[in-house]
Amino acid sequence: MQIVILGAAESGVGAALLAQAKGHAVFVSDGGSIKPAYKQKLTQAGIRFEENQHTLDEILRADEVVKSPGIPEKAPIIQALRAKGTPIISEIELAGRYTQAKCICITGTNGKTTTTLLTYHLLKEAGMSVGLAGNVGYSLAEQVIEDKHDYYVVELSSFQLDDTHNFAPWLAILLNITPDHLDRYGYSLENYAAAKMRVARNVSGCFIYNAGDPETRKAVAASGAEKNALAFDQQFDGHTGENLAAWYGQDGTLQLHLPEWAQSRVDSVNVANSPLIGQHNQQNMAAAILAARVVGLSPEQIEQGLVSFKNAPHRLQLVGEVNGVKFINDSKATNVEAAWFALDGVQQPIVWIAGGTDKGNDYTSLLPLAKQKAKALICLGVDNEKLKASFGIVVPHLEETQSVETAVRRAAELAAPGDVVLLSPACASFDLFKNYEDRGQQFAAAVEKLSQEKSVPSA
Repeated sequence: MQIVILGAAESGVGAALLAQAKGHAVFVSDGGSIKPAYKQKLTQAGIRFEENQHTLDEILRADEVVKSPGIPEKAPIIQALRAKGTPIISEIELAGRYTQAKCICITGTNGKTTTTLLTYHLLKEAGMSVGLAGNVGYSLAEQVIEDKHDYYVVELSSFQLDDTHNFAPWLAILLNITPDHLDRYGYSLENYAAAKMRVARNVSGCFIYNAGDPETRKAVAASGAEKNALAFDQQFDGHTGENLAAWYGQDGTLQLHLPEWAQSRVDSVNVANSPLIGQHNQQNMAAAILAARVVGLSPEQIEQGLVSFKNAPHRLQLVGEVNGVKFINDSKATNVEAAWFALDGVQQPIVWIAGGTDKGNDYTSLLPLAKQKAKALICLGVDNEKLKASFGIVVPHLEETQSVETAVRRAAELAAPGDVVLLSPACASFDLFKNYEDRGQQFAAAVEKLSQEKSVPSA
């Protein structure tokens, strides 16, 4: 076939290489500039490409188009292809045609990356032949060229799921559904939820979902996906019926009750030695552990893997300790819900660093936690008025700065031994930083600089 790839980043270049390897004629078109590393891959493979434009005549000659997940449906080039009736698929759909491996696919509004990395880590540490792919930054299509793994653990965004049709995960996981990216879905939470539910549409093994999340329960019920489903929750309260397969007991261990069709196991896993903290990470662990048990790992193998796991940066990441004060980088918390989980998860007194580009945030849900745990709030942003108005009445001490180094130094001065300095912004980063990674990296660098200096006296 004549296949056109729209977008030449990780997924697009991977799709181009796979399509060429399978004998198709390939042309790559990117409306922006292509990064040198990707341009080099295409050139070495002899694949034709263009950048900073879309040549409509050439694209419309395609038998099939593989679309980058970043290109919205309303883009003119997509509208032209729809009008012509050209099939449009995702990189994931293309990759699924050429692998016999079992794909463990993970989606949800929050927690996807942590759950994906943990699931991959547990399987790899247990000696399984497993690859890591998808939204974590590795093309599934490119890995499928060699297809040397028995399993792939794949993080999928709703955008990646949008153009899947026949792709059939062996195991699908849905972590949660909260409002996000609604501009891509007609500002409809139902449309966004339906996009997430595509992960379970063709599942060949079993579907794992978070029964403790109301919108997830609602979406699962609407789709009829309860058949061959395994639900997890924070605790067993009877509302989820017979398919509740994992919950946390009073002693904190994860109780597992797998039905006969899913290995028929009743046991528990001790998660006390995991470095992950907070309720949201309990949910992430439950999903990953359920997946590992379905694969066939023993509780002992899982417990060993939990201890050695290191999460992706900027997600409740301990980046240093100075004078008995721990510094935690949670720069990925760009919304109120993520900051809530961080404040809830830290049990010590907190000097909280928050702020950035407000996305219409409602901070009401954070007020009780801030009142209970935050001894000080340092606002790190260009415009901090909303934060100051929201938290000034519940936090004993509040100040502001536009310097991350100043924020770290002042936090250290305000904290006492045993306290935690928590960067969990609840806001986007684009007022002072390139992105949340840049914000987290600058925070970690400031902590490292502080740790190299003489101890800072407490306020």
